[in-house]
Amino acid sequence: MSALNLHHLRLFRAVARDGTLTGAARALNISQSAVSTQIKALEASLGHALFQRSGRNLVLTEAGRIALDHAEEIFRAAEDLTATLKTAGGARQALRIGALATLSRNFQMAFLDPVIGREDVEIVLRSGPQEALLRGLEAMSLDVVLTNLVPARDASSPYLVHRLAEQPVSLIGTPTRQTDGDIAALLAAHPLILPALETSLRAGFDALIERLGLVPRVAAEADDMAMMRLLARADAGVAVIPPIVVQDELAAGTLTELARLDEISEVFYAVAIQRRFPNPLLAEILEAQATSG
Repeated sequence: MSALNLHHLRLFRAVARDGTLTGAARALNISQSAVSTQIKALEASLGHALFQRSGRNLVLTEAGRIALDHAEEIFRAAEDLTATLKTAGGARQALRIGALATLSRNFQMAFLDPVIGREDVEIVLRSGPQEALLRGLEAMSLDVVLTNLVPARDASSPYLVHRLAEQPVSLIGTPTRQTDGDIAALLAAHPLILPALETSLRAGFDALIERLGLVPRVAAEADDMAMMRLLARADAGVAVIPPIVVQDELAAGTLTELARLDEISEVFYAVAIQRRFPNPLLAEILEAQATSG
């Protein structure tokens, strides 16, 4: 086992990704024979064949798949260590945050509040679909992912899920909208601006509508809370939305809360992974969230 080193693993990973010795050698700018020799040395060190031939390509054996999983983990840890120690003595620390593209911007700002404006902190924000963000988290290019969707978990899942807040959901519209009557009457009286079908918020609303025996008049559907906010401001209909999304408009009186939908809420989560060298800023901000909650 003494012959095992990062160089061997790097060559092994390159061959596993490309599927050929030639392609891996080209990518690494070394000779094909050197790659072949080092792979054989690694196999001898581990006591197992890592590849088998399939036509012109090399495919992983069962031992190879296990080795690749461990190699990826080793490289992630090495990259994490390098990034952490490079910034450990610096004047500024980076906090790398991924946020679900549809997530409320106001909620994101509230999460960032403890570090906004600090001279020693650089905030790096990325948005996108949850699958891409979780890949970034596992690759350690992100420190945390903000979402309202709990990622699927099993015994092998690396995710640490922190429940941050639960926000109420309301019917939000312009002040000219009718406010009389119960929830069923309001839902029947107004065209609605609804979250997209794939969202957890929409699932809760659809269950409410079914229980009330209503067929809603849908003015618009959007998977972006910011767009729902703009549609409500334009009086396209009444939005089914957390008040936090439109808190500025509610304070200014351009929008009003017609009714609270007590059966529906939106829960916000911060998703991280177990790391040997966690970003200390993340622990600080999560502690601030727990204290404020």
